[in-house]
Amino acid sequence: MAGALDGIKVIDFGQYVAGPLTGMLLADQGADVIKVDPPGGPRWDTPANATWNRGKRSIVLDLKNPVDLQRARALVKSSDVLIENFRPRVMERIGLGTKTLTDANPKLIYCSMPGFASDDPRSGVPGWEGIIAAASTTMRGPRASETASRPAYTAIPIASSYAAFQSVVSIAMALWVREHGDTGQCIEVPLFDGMFTAIGGQRIINPYPAMPGLGGTWTGQFECKDGRWVMFGSGNTNFRQFVKAAGITSWDKKGLTDRERLFNDPELAAEQERRIIELFKTKTAQQWENLIAKAGSECAVCRTSAEWLKHPHARESKAVIEVNDPKLGTILQPGINPRLDGTPGAVRGPAPALDQHREEILAEIEAGPPPSSTDEIRATLRSALKGIKVLDLCIILAGPTCGRTLAEFGASVIKIDNPNRDTTIAFHNSVNRGKRSILLDLKSDEGRDIFWRLLEDTDVVVQNYRKDRIAALGLGYEEVRKRKPDIIYASLNAYGHIGPWADRPGHEQFAQATTGMQARFGGDGKPQLQPHAINDYGTGLMGAYGVALALLHRQKTGEGQSLDGALAYTAMTLQSALVQGYDGKTWDEPRGQNALGSGPLHRAYQASDGWVFFGARVVDLPALSQVPGLEGVEKLRGDALERMLEGRFRHTTVEQWVGKLTRVGIGSHRIVTSTRELMEDGWVRAHGLSITRDHEGWGPITTTGPAPRLSRTPVQPGRVAPRPGSDAKVILAEIGRANQLDRLVAAGVIRTEGVTASER
Repeated sequence: MAGALDGIKVIDFGQYVAGPLTGMLLADQGADVIKVDPPGGPRWDTPANATWNRGKRSIVLDLKNPVDLQRARALVKSSDVLIENFRPRVMERIGLGTKTLTDANPKLIYCSMPGFASDDPRSGVPGWEGIIAAASTTMRGPRASETASRPAYTAIPIASSYAAFQSVVSIAMALWVREHGDTGQCIEVPLFDGMFTAIGGQRIINPYPAMPGLGGTWTGQFECKDGRWVMFGSGNTNFRQFVKAAGITSWDKKGLTDRERLFNDPELAAEQERRIIELFKTKTAQQWENLIAKAGSECAVCRTSAEWLKHPHARESKAVIEVNDPKLGTILQPGINPRLDGTPGAVRGPAPALDQHREEILAEIEAGPPPSSTDEIRATLRSALKGIKVLDLCIILAGPTCGRTLAEFGASVIKIDNPNRDTTIAFHNSVNRGKRSILLDLKSDEGRDIFWRLLEDTDVVVQNYRKDRIAALGLGYEEVRKRKPDIIYASLNAYGHIGPWADRPGHEQFAQATTGMQARFGGDGKPQLQPHAINDYGTGLMGAYGVALALLHRQKTGEGQSLDGALAYTAMTLQSALVQGYDGKTWDEPRGQNALGSGPLHRAYQASDGWVFFGARVVDLPALSQVPGLEGVEKLRGDALERMLEGRFRHTTVEQWVGKLTRVGIGSHRIVTSTRELMEDGWVRAHGLSITRDHEGWGPITTTGPAPRLSRTPVQPGRVAPRPGSDAKVILAEIGRANQLDRLVAAGVIRTEGVTASER
């Protein structure tokens, strides 16, 4: 089936996770991706390669051999995109640096994903996943244990995945720019930098406050009658229906369902906590999930990933798909993310055998590159999406992150919030920077009329209502495209827009629960949330990727289309290193809060004054044995090696270990658990990953900044998030209705005061 990237040729030099995953996300959308492996094959021999290399072509090239190096250069000369995720300057040393390749092919988009940026003092440190996790507060376990002394390792490659997410957004944006007559450009998305988008709202200002007991929110993991756990959250979603369905309306008399009283009465909150723990033990986990879903509230069984792979909704929503792999047979793996209806893309085949396409690729090299375009190259655009207008109707994190990302690339984004939803807008100061704000009642006739006027010169609409909820307002895709046929309409939700759970409400923690994330991180004990809202922010990035793809397609054809993103889709993409289902599969990844790494050579060790993470390969053991204090390490393997390292590390400080390991080229880093410390780091501030600016009504607030670095169309954090509703007059003036503001405020259609930004 047609993909938005049909006709785009990509050379994928990537190894391990970030590069191959980036190539897969491009191949799924139609790109012709040529995977270049070294002799002997991928550096990581893992079943996940059956996912990451699907739909690609394969050739083996020895880049130390002059003949193969020349072949690699010829391949790149005829290509649109290059992907690599080596340390800075590695490609340059082997003769494939950015200047050499872009001089030969000015329209090349060169995307690099090192562990640390080329100008980071740690640029020479091997950026293994655990090293980046240690550096970026990702080993601090659940939010409540930020100050805990023992780290917790997650098996999910968050940093690599986020580098891939932001790389494909940047590549698609660079292709869009190139379609407008510009050249290619160089992109750098370091894994460390990319983690700041995942950290998101966990800034140093207004952290999540402690709550007495359950704090009246009833949100958490609860053990059930059958010993299984559910994630339950009442929030504001059909709470009264849950109370009735659970048969606890009698609790109202004592105030056990009164949120305001519970927030202010610790004793009452403690009694509520005791009662709700007992309540959930009266039914099985599946019974609770079914009952609460029927009530329209939010609950998910904390499943394993193995269970989710076979779940009816996972299969029917195509969050999980089947691929016939020549090595592993029928294999279950993550589906396409995001989904576009006009250019849906496809998995065009299983992962190829090593060097399978050698002859045809060499023949293409012999034929030479296509003739260079003679189109005149225009002046550099100031930003990739200059002139693109977006209406952002989203709440919480995923949808607003999509809008914020588009704003970072230069789009004009109008944030439309409901003036009657609450007195606060969650996460406003972080997810709504770079936008303008209007509080507009879309349930009213006049509110919808203003929406239609705003739509007239709009390119993109982003919404994250549950299935059919926005259509009930008359603002669904079918209605919108009747008035604006070339509109790009992005819909993001929890579980996708097809399948039996399409209309279920859900948030970050429920996607983590149902897809296996919580069970894995909790191990044999209570399920645990990942340290960051990785599905929310990741879905926002995947939504922005889909928008960029749709813009690229519209530029070529004039056609608009809708696209679908979901937390459940992103949860599968994030777990793509782990969630292959096939006969003989062994689920042996690290699990639980006691996990410190993936093996003796990739784990955290306790030093005399703290914790240090180091990452190495078996081939690095001779170098490791040259480190003072680690003599003889090359003779050991497995548990014996781990015990020896545990004993040796305890006798020296973290700083000394990092220095000694770094000097022999072994990746290591002190484990950082404090978000405040990370955000106040001098290098982080100097490079815009942590930005402190004055916000009206709040004063100085520190938020994360954008990570991608594009050489010709750089991203920008944009203006600070405005006071909610404060741009109404300017926005109305643009559609000729500035003189109606007072009347619309009096009628309750628009609100300019009384709604504040909430950082919870």
